[in-house]
Amino acid sequence: MRILTGKHLSRRMLLRGAGTALALPLLESMIPAGRVWAQSDAATRVRTGFIYIPHGATMSRWTPTRSGTDFEFSEILAPLEPFRDSINIISDLTHPQAYGPGGATAHHNRSSAVFLSGAMAQAGAEARLGVTADQVAATQIGQDTPLPSLELMINEGSLSCGDGLSCAYRNTISWQSPTSPLPMENNPQVVFERLFGDGSTNEERLARRRQALSLLDAVTDQIATLNRSLPSDDRARLDLFLTDVREIERRIEKAGARTADALDVPQRPAGIPEDIEAHIKLMMDLQVLAWQTDITRVTTFQLASELSNTVYPASGIRESFHILSHHSNLEENKAKFAVLNRYHVELLAYLLTKLDALPDGEGSLLDNSLILYGSGMSDGNEHNHGPLPVVLAGRAGGALEGGRHLRHAADTTMSNLLLAMLHKLGIEQDSFGDSTGALEI
Repeated sequence: MRILTGKHLSRRMLLRGAGTALALPLLESMIPAGRVWAQSDAATRVRTGFIYIPHGATMSRWTPTRSGTDFEFSEILAPLEPFRDSINIISDLTHPQAYGPGGATAHHNRSSAVFLSGAMAQAGAEARLGVTADQVAATQIGQDTPLPSLELMINEGSLSCGDGLSCAYRNTISWQSPTSPLPMENNPQVVFERLFGDGSTNEERLARRRQALSLLDAVTDQIATLNRSLPSDDRARLDLFLTDVREIERRIEKAGARTADALDVPQRPAGIPEDIEAHIKLMMDLQVLAWQTDITRVTTFQLASELSNTVYPASGIRESFHILSHHSNLEENKAKFAVLNRYHVELLAYLLTKLDALPDGEGSLLDNSLILYGSGMSDGNEHNHGPLPVVLAGRAGGALEGGRHLRHAADTTMSNLLLAMLHKLGIEQDSFGDSTGALEI
């Protein structure tokens, strides 16, 4: 624990130049002299993220055999072992509001709709659902940041969704009101410029790329001046942050240049990597930067959309995602699907590695995060909605104990977990969705 002295910089300090505005991460120099670093806003500035993965999992290879703290990570969840102290595996939850009329497509649409709402997706011309947990959080902990929330996805939105259910139920997991689904963005170029630079139209973004003007180049003189006034720890933090920004710029520029040369597909959005894993990791890196700079504290991320037939070459599995989830109860197919489940968990581990490496107060950004990873479906072959694959990561600024596998009564509604998460974020309300009470976590 350190008592801080010296110059006090504004937490809202921006570096500006050539149409850009670069927010800085929290530095010790932003804490007033005489205050204790551990008691700074970093210790209570919890970020929360919600990551959705469709089609469920091979639950027999997901669920650890023992509960409590004395458990072994399962085959699928093994990549999370390095973060054991920041992990809670939550078992036996269900989303009863995902059941309803219609066929398999309806079950898929309702799976993503119910995930953060605990509400039944209503059929009809107008989409109607319920406010989602991320947006409840955004109204409480996101109002003093430039962006109350950030919504990200990988697949493009669907235009035809069947069974009388609006495509909004599949294209987003974030609802600001019962009739206001929030669009999710899959283009890293657009996300980057939303976070750090101007360019609200395609023409402006194209002009910015043609200028080949780096965000950091535009503020180089200000960075040099600032560095001269910072203590060594802050200089190291700032250097790490700027290195990350430069690397993301390089990757977006490279992806955009490659797409621009593909004249046979002129409609394709610029800045989206062709490689699916590179795309996912780039979006995760942007989320980390958004949290680090306090541009937003609330994010949602669709790792894939329901009915996605994406193939993930790096997983070693050549079958498409949705088709493989229909395993026909054959153990060979279930084993293959488990390999794909594990690969997706490895991507979660990539995000946690980035967060764990970034200092935030006297801990890490992971310590001051609360991240929900899971699905609204259990078995993609049966199209059922329990028991759901669910993981909580992060320590919520010290409000959440880690290293546990928590079992609950069969068919406990997942809304109870969402309510408990809101409580851990300091948001007190009596109910959420179809909750029956806050889950003991």
